[in-house]
Order: sequence, then structure tokens, then C-alpha cells
Amino acid sequence: MIIRVGLGSCGIAAGGNEIYNYLHKNIHDKQWSIDIEPTGCIGMCYLEPLIDVVLDHGVIYTYGNLNPEKALDIVEHHLLNQNPLQDYLVACSNEANQGLEGQVRVALQRCGIINPESIDDYIYSQGYLALEQVLSLTPEQVIVEIKNSGLSGRGGAGFPTWFKWEATREEKIPVKYVICNADEGDPGAFMDRSLLEGDPHTVLEGMTIAAYAIGAAEGIIYVRAEYPLAIKRLEIAIEQANNRGFLGTNILGSPFSFQIIIKQGAGAFVCGEETALIASLEGERGMPRLKPPFPSQKGYWGLPTNINNVETLANVPWIIRHGGESFAAMGTDKSKGTKVFALAGKIKRGGLIEVPMGISLRDIIYDIGGGIKEDKQFKAVQLGGPSGGCIPAALLDTVVDYESIKKTGAIMGSGGMIIMDESTCMVDIARYFLHFTQDESCGKCVPCRIGTKRMLEILENICAGKGTPGDLDRLETLAAGIKSSSLCGLGQSAPNPVLTTLKYFRPEYEAHLEDKKCPAHQCKALLTYFIDPKRCKGCTLCVKKCPAQCISGQVKEVHVIDQEKCIKCGNCLEVCPTKFNAVVVD
Repeated sequence: MIIRVGLGSCGIAAGGNEIYNYLHKNIHDKQWSIDIEPTGCIGMCYLEPLIDVVLDHGVIYTYGNLNPEKALDIVEHHLLNQNPLQDYLVACSNEANQGLEGQVRVALQRCGIINPESIDDYIYSQGYLALEQVLSLTPEQVIVEIKNSGLSGRGGAGFPTWFKWEATREEKIPVKYVICNADEGDPGAFMDRSLLEGDPHTVLEGMTIAAYAIGAAEGIIYVRAEYPLAIKRLEIAIEQANNRGFLGTNILGSPFSFQIIIKQGAGAFVCGEETALIASLEGERGMPRLKPPFPSQKGYWGLPTNINNVETLANVPWIIRHGGESFAAMGTDKSKGTKVFALAGKIKRGGLIEVPMGISLRDIIYDIGGGIKEDKQFKAVQLGGPSGGCIPAALLDTVVDYESIKKTGAIMGSGGMIIMDESTCMVDIARYFLHFTQDESCGKCVPCRIGTKRMLEILENICAGKGTPGDLDRLETLAAGIKSSSLCGLGQSAPNPVLTTLKYFRPEYEAHLEDKKCPAHQCKALLTYFIDPKRCKGCTLCVKKCPAQCISGQVKEVHVIDQEKCIKCGNCLEVCPTKFNAVVVD
């Protein structure tokens, strides 16, 4: 019998370590014949902390929203007395499970299942079998298998993986490199982090197969330093793989040798762009350069370099084991396989999912994600991070593939999905994402450095009630120039959130400009708080909580807000008793 405790970053943040230590001590002190192991994130982040009860016959019971005492209660009742506790039970492996239905797990197949710090767990679950298969094939045969799969880059661009591999292999220079891009920087995205924390060996195996295919002897994982747990588990996995002969000299007795090192990035968003990443690896400031030459021709230290992101590489071992055609059988004609998404924002079941390409946004948000928190009205989904765009409710039936998402004005991106409800101001959302990209601009080219700054100034003025006629035309003109003339993808895609919100939510912009009102009641400068004289009972709670002392009125008499003194903090609205609802915001 085994107890698994979810110890990804989300589980640890929710108290998973306390549960693990508490159970470990009690199991040891009471000499129970129960094994306790850490595991990664299964994807149900909204239910953390989680534990699994794994019975000898293989059935797995998952319990969520726990604390140490509840977890011990589960161990005593379920494992020792064969009595599952329904109050905490959230899933069972032999029953249909909310949130997991509709998913097809390829990249995430072991996350939340194995101990990520145990190479034996990985090997037991068919780990490194793909590498053994590959060593009996020619590099050309490996590339053909990847080509047959239709695997495209999961970092955002969707470029065919096999083409990158073949282009790098065809270069005649003998020294080549494989780089894993783990510089995940999109707000709301945590796919790569969860993969590295939950199944680091699958990324190492994917990198090693890529190295064999292109003829590289050295690999680098470029991971942001803000991911300490992912880095720790990668270090453990690399050491284990070296000790067991899956990395190093003459891998598994073959002539092929390959080694992997880790490079920690400083967290610059622009270093997700491959040429900026290479510059950072070489000790330079992370700034993109013109292409061509492409990294496959002149990359790290001017040598042929293949760069794939974490999720792309995590798919490779599965494809080799099952065959490229099995992967291609999932998805759509032009977008093959599965895609991992991080669900965040105003959604009930926030977390990590993996679904076949071709599923609709509606199915993801409502069937898998459980719908909108508090059953509010869905308004938009931000897809593709700060380089993506906002897709409105009218397009909820859009299928998720590269072509269909691009037609909406958004992009697939690395897989972050931020769900927004009726309380979201779309003008403020555009301002937020443009502030992010403007702040993260490396400053190398004028269109991105200056153009995004001018766009941000216009948006800030609109949100502050200082917009002027013609602002929307100026935004669109600036956006067109930035998209067409920026050096790299960061600048070229930076206007996307503004353009999509202008396209689908233009009336909100017009309300900010013409009426000086924020329909979603989010832009502080455009709000007006007042007290309804028909509802006010003179309880004085608002007077006591007003930091600006702008509310006047006697006990049991109608109160009034002095608009000139009001700082719009919202305290009066928060403390007004719900049975009165006398404070109104407009």
C-alpha cells in the first residue's frame, strides 16, 4: 500500500510538505507497513493539497483540500480499516472523474503518478525504452518517425519539429548542440514547470533522442531561476541518468555519447525567443538578432543548434514508443497530437490539462474546467499569453488548433489560458498585457521599445479617464507599425491583446472615452461611489471606515459622499450591510 502526496509547486504552496512530514512521522512512529512517496502535480491545482491512496490491486483514490489531520484520518480509515472517506474523496481511478474526462495525456502521462525523484519509477513506467529503440535505428529513421507524427513546436510558433532536426543534422560542422527552452515566462502559464517538476526524465530522454538524431554530444537546459524545484529535480534526474548509463559516454553500450547541463536564466521574458536565449547562454545580454542565419545553421557559439521547448521534447519518447502515426491520429489535419494548457483566472477548476487538438474552447472551459467561478457570465479567454489575444464568448465554439486560433487574432502560444468573466475590464486587460511586454522589451529595436511605450501611454490615459478623440485610431496605427517592423516575435505580437480587444470589445473602449465610465467597474478613476437615500439607514459603518473622511451624516439619517474628497477606495461598498446595499458604484 502506498500514499502519494502531491508535491509540485502548487501542492507545496497549499501545504503539501506539512502533510508529507506529518504522515511520514506517524507512519514511522506507529510502524505501519505503508510506503509514502512524493509526486508531481496531477493537474488538479484547485484541489491542492492532494494525496493518493494506492491499493495493492492498483485502484487509486485521490483526496483533496486536506490538512495534516485530515490526511492522517484518511490513512487510518481507508488503508487500515478499508473505509474510504467520502467527505474528502475527489477522484477514483475506476470511476469517471470530473476534470480528467476528455483529457488525453501524452506529455503529462506520468505527472502526478510517479515519484519524480526516482529513476526506477520512470523506468518501471516504460521510461528510456524509446531511447533503447532509437539506438537501433539510424538518425534519419528517427527524424522520419518524428515527421510522420506531425509534431510541431509547443512553445508557440508551431514550427515542424522534424524540420528543425533535419536542418541541424544536415549541417556539416561536427560539433552541434541541443537546447531545451524552459524559459517559461507567460503570465498564467505553468506547463513547463509542472512537467519538469513531475517528470524530468521524460524531458532528458526527449533531449537525448533529439541529440542522437542531429548528431550532438552536448545539451543545455535553459530554465528560469524562479523554478527552484524544477531545477532541483532536473539535477537529481541528470545524476541518476548518468549513473545508470542513459547519459554520458557510450550510452547503453553504444558509440553514442551525450551530456546535459543546466543553465539558470535571470527571468527575462525576451529570452524565450531562441536567439535571445542563445545570447544569454553565451554571457551576453538577452537580445534577439536577425534571422537568417537560423540557430540550426549558426546557433550557440556560432555552431549548429537545435532548440525545442519542454513540452515538445516530452512528447518525443511517447512518439517513438507508439509510432508517429499514433500521435498523428490525434488532433486535426494540420495540428496533430495533444496540447497542454494551464487554466487560470475566473475558472472553477484551475490547473493543468492535456487535450487533443481540435477540441473546442467551450469544451475546455465548461466540461473540463467546470465553468466560470460563482457561475458568472463568461466574457473572454486570453490565449497565448501577452503575445496572444482575447477571444470573446461569441467564439467559444472555436476549435483549438493553430489555424483556427490564429483566425481569431490570438495565437496558441505555449498554452496559457486566462479565463475572464463579466467583471473584467477588457481595456484594463489590454493595458496590463501591454505593460508586461513593454516592460520586458529588450529595447534593441525602435518599434518595440518606443512604439509599445506610446501605446501603453494611450491605454493608461483611457483607463484614467483622460482619453481623447482619435485614441483608438492612434492605437491601431501604432499596432500596425510595431507588428510589421519589430525585430523579433515579442514586438511583432505585442499589440495582439490591444487589437483583439478593440476588435471584439470596442464599445468598452468607447464607454471609457466618451462616457468616462468603465462598464465593468474596474478602472478606479472612472468610478463614482454614492449612497442611495432610499436604502441608507444611517448605520454609520461607512463613516467609520472611510480613510478620506468624505462621508457625512448622523446616526439613523441618510449619509452623503463628498465626491471631491472621495479617493474611490471602495471601503464604503465593502462594509455597507448586504441587507441595505445602500452604497452604489457607477
